[in-house]
Amino acid sequence: MSDDEGLVRLFGSTSRPKILGLLLADTGKALYQREIMYETGLSLQAVQRELHNLVTLGILKREETDARVYYQIDPTSPLFKPLKEIYHLSD
Repeated sequence: MSDDEGLVRLFGSTSRPKILGLLLADTGKALYQREIMYETGLSLQAVQRELHNLVTLGILKREETDARVYYQIDPTSPLFKPLKEIYHLSD
């Protein structure tokens, strides 16, 4: 089993590991929905669904500025360190 397959099995989704991987790669960077969509190759609907889930779980922070909503990893989340370790193992 490849690392990507393992992450899909762990998270039960193909979208969630892609979004988490993108945002964990640069934890200080905030991206808006379309940037995440383009970077991951996912549909807008899949990105919106997973962003909502990840914000609800407290893994991501959501910030509205002007006409855009930005998302970034919340380093104060109790899940931050474990997720960072999982993704480092899958590199």
